[in-house]
Amino acid sequence: MAKKVCMIVAHHPFTDARIFKKEAKSLQKNGYHVTIIAPRQNGKLFDIDGTPFQKRFRSKVFTYEGIKIVTYHSESSQKGLSTVLSHESLWERRGFQNQLTQLALQENADIYHAHEYLSLFAGVGVKRLMKKRKGKNVKLLYDSHELTPDPLDPKYSEDRRNLLKQQLLAMLKEVDHIITVSDSIKSWYATHQPNLPVDVIYNSPPLAKDFKPKTFTPNKLTVGYEGNIDTQKRLKEKIIRISERCSKEIGDFQFKIIGGSRFGDSIKTPEHLQPYVKQTGWVDYHSIPKHMRDIDAGLIDLEGVEHSLNQDYALPNKFFSYLNNGIPVITNRCREMEGFINKHRCGLVLDKADATSEDFANALLSLHQNQRKLQYMSQNGRNVMEKFYSWENMEKRLLAVYQSLSVK
Repeated sequence: MAKKVCMIVAHHPFTDARIFKKEAKSLQKNGYHVTIIAPRQNGKLFDIDGTPFQKRFRSKVFTYEGIKIVTYHSESSQKGLSTVLSHESLWERRGFQNQLTQLALQENADIYHAHEYLSLFAGVGVKRLMKKRKGKNVKLLYDSHELTPDPLDPKYSEDRRNLLKQQLLAMLKEVDHIITVSDSIKSWYATHQPNLPVDVIYNSPPLAKDFKPKTFTPNKLTVGYEGNIDTQKRLKEKIIRISERCSKEIGDFQFKIIGGSRFGDSIKTPEHLQPYVKQTGWVDYHSIPKHMRDIDAGLIDLEGVEHSLNQDYALPNKFFSYLNNGIPVITNRCREMEGFINKHRCGLVLDKADATSEDFANALLSLHQNQRKLQYMSQNGRNVMEKFYSWENMEKRLLAVYQSLSVK
């Protein structure tokens, strides 16, 4: 009999690339029955760019691309889920009555797959209550997209971070397996819970089809950025300044933004730079390779690296998206990306955690003068995606984890 999987989500949109397009679809394709329990905010579900769906997905339960979606009101569950920070003796009496936990219980799944700190708490509730009420031993998988709490995050006091960590370690006693997104985060878990299995499943896309090796020309440079720029205010300014500098020195220059601001809003570009800054807006996930064909170098600029292990340990979606399309990566100094780039020679790491627009522009102009180096980096990036890092390779890791949970 096919195993039933219930993915529990506290914050992410149900269309999230990792949750839906990669993991859920891969499991479905390989014979698992998958349900996602996803939150509504103010009664609405949201697309990946933050736009609320107005006329679609209005039913509480619906099927989307063969995946069952069960929705709940996020606001009604917050009080119960916040009980995670109370003494463990209060969890069952006060915490596990929330809607997320109760809907997950109703699915009567074999494996529960939690995607955030609070959905992990719901998963702990499901595991305990299933054993108590039905005598059923379900498996709990924690998909740690990032470290929560971030040990360096200045927005929390040290006492708050310690409490969050203490409660996380208590929850991990109920977890059967962890998957996460980088080797540094894996090491953190291995240090704190050495007997708990941890695997890395990178946020990499399926291998881009119809790929053609890039050719670089002396008087042309297209710099690309993929993703959301709302949370990075300084990045908007850097894009303008990089475009200002590079457009003066390269005859055919363009800065191409795939994604952009939430709700599809454009960033404001000075009139004289409008010919040089192209914004596609948010595009269909599977069409990203098509939009990347003309990009010569991909930019990543993670802010606040000195105050965030999550930033220092990050291998973001865009990182693998660039490599998947043979695009060398240009990034500020972050431990995990620096180690990967140095190992595979697929990009350039600036020697500053807080790199300026001038630093990026100088690096881009220097690389533009070395077409052979760009070609070398491009080939290396695509090669390692084909051999090791594409979603086709990650899917095998995911299925191995699920197989290990099924036989326990």
